[in-house]
Amino acid sequence: MVDAALIKQCSEPGLKPAIVEQFIEQAGSQDPLAVTVRSGNRMVLVPRPKTAEEALALIRDNLGRNTVRVGITQYPAGLGIVEAGQMKPDLVDACENIRMGTALFAKVYRIVTRWYGNPTERQVLPQVFDDAIIAWQTGYFSGTAVFRVEDPGNVNLAQPEPGRRDGSETQVDLPENEATAEEPAEASASDPNKAGIRIDLSGIGSK
Repeated sequence: MVDAALIKQCSEPGLKPAIVEQFIEQAGSQDPLAVTVRSGNRMVLVPRPKTAEEALALIRDNLGRNTVRVGITQYPAGLGIVEAGQMKPDLVDACENIRMGTALFAKVYRIVTRWYGNPTERQVLPQVFDDAIIAWQTGYFSGTAVFRVEDPGNVNLAQPEPGRRDGSETQVDLPENEATAEEPAEASASDPNKAGIRIDLSGIGSK
């Protein structure tokens, strides 16, 4: 469990600590050095980094050809980065990762909440939160690339009760096989994480 004091100190002020805890539990990691690599819908097996330097090297090796998530919040590593050499150690610093991750998740949450029409009905709020989690994990909601669209600004975020609902239906309007797809290769010039996912992974770990 991520330390409650760390969450209170480092997370986005607009998100209640209970929401941040749910977010990390459902979409994040307990390990600040955790690096998750996906190629399309497939998980790519990578060695677990033991140091921040190893984690950053692993991110650099995969950025631009695979989807890379990092740290406690599983932050999208390539967001806003033009070259892998611009990677900063902030990504694997526990407090900075929580700060960046919760700020970005708050934006995603606002996008989903606005789509729902800023609901207040208690029975709807868990659905809004669940869809925000799915949008964070896939990068898309209702066909929108949530990490790169404009922040809708002042939206009263839904505050669901702690705990996860049983139902699995969502309003994420994407075919299953597109859930983790990246944008076309022509977008890759400005963001390595948008690069087309076409690479032979058989050589990983052979050095």
